Amino acid sequence: MKFLDLTKVYIRSGGGGNGCVSFRREKYIEYGGPDGGDGGKGGSVWVEAVEGLNTLIDFRYQQHFFAKNGQSGMGNQRTGKDGDDITLRVPVGTEILDEDEETVLADLTEVGQKVLLAKGGNGGFGNLHFKSATNQAPRRANPGQEGIERTLWLRLKLIADAGLLGLPNAGKSTFLSATSNARPKIADYPFTTLHPNLGVVGIDNTEFVVADIPGLIEGAHEGRGIGDRFLGHVERCAVLLHLVDGTSETVAEDYRTIINELEAYGGELATKNRITVLNKIDALDEDERAEAKAALEAEVGRPVMMLSSVAREGLNEVLRTLRSQIDDDRLRQKPVEEAKPWHP
Repeated sequence: MKFLDLTKVYIRSGGGGNGCVSFRREKYIEYGGPDGGDGGKGGSVWVEAVEGLNTLIDFRYQQHFFAKNGQSGMGNQRTGKDGDDITLRVPVGTEILDEDEETVLADLTEVGQKVLLAKGGNGGFGNLHFKSATNQAPRRANPGQEGIERTLWLRLKLIADAGLLGLPNAGKSTFLSATSNARPKIADYPFTTLHPNLGVVGIDNTEFVVADIPGLIEGAHEGRGIGDRFLGHVERCAVLLHLVDGTSETVAEDYRTIINELEAYGGELATKNRITVLNKIDALDEDERAEAKAALEAEVGRPVMMLSSVAREGLNEVLRTLRSQIDDDRLRQKPVEEAKPWHP
């Protein structure tokens, strides 16, 4: 499935139907009076977060969404039919942005969450509505209210429990492949991963979702490379797993490059819970492992974990640490219920 996380859509709600000018005409009824009905309401445009979607690719092939207009009122006090609403179905984690691509109008973070994007126009009043004691034969009716036309942006930020960070070829896709049923492309050249991948990871009879994004390079926050486009997909994660290639001769510099990009990107990414792991240790002997670990810990300022996704060395320890951090984050975010008064 092709991945798309940003797209523009054009929406328009339906206009209301016009009111009707009509008079009752029946045999033996000399003064039938007005009987023009009201116009129907125009259809509205909604957006709803649904299960089973993780891309906005459907909106590449259809960008225009127009709700139906309401029907005009009719004689014999008949109200026009309302226009049908339309609903845009989007993945959970989709943000609705105004035309400026900056103002967030809505953030759909739960399945079933539904937001009104453009309300349908009201139907106009028929002449029956204007009947009064002093004006018993009004020849006036209101036109229907026009619909609302808008240009909006849909931006997807995947919702995962943990996010993978690292330079290109740091082993992120290999880690995801070794721990889940996800099958991202794996090769020995940079930028193998071109779009985010999600995988469900299981450990100790529990599961959590991990997001792998394309590797970052120095200057990513200024648009270099492709990873900067996808940093938003790890903003919602409870914890970040930072993989550093242990076979690199500059592990400390590699670590600092990613941290600099997180800080330059802004938001809460730089301060989010982060686990640093020295990866690909299967390619190192004992002395090389110790040297790389010491250099990395000197830069990080705290102990780091060691991992080989290929040999599965240290894999369970890393997963259990991730699981623990995710549980702690969920516990902190859980609302505290107010104590209820006790009555004997």
